[in-house]
Amino acid sequence: MSRKERENMIRYIEMVRGLEKQEFVHMTDQDIEHIYETTYLRHENE
Repeated sequence: MSRKERENMIRYIEMVRGLEKQEFVHMTDQDIEHIYETTYLRHENE
């Protein structure tokens, strides 16, 4: 994953779930992708 993709995913998760950027500091790309995908799917199904 590129740095820009990671930043965009984090911004989306922050906006939809209300998480703070500092919560993502120690997460791997895989962790962020998983959170993004589950958040996106839930948001789309609402």
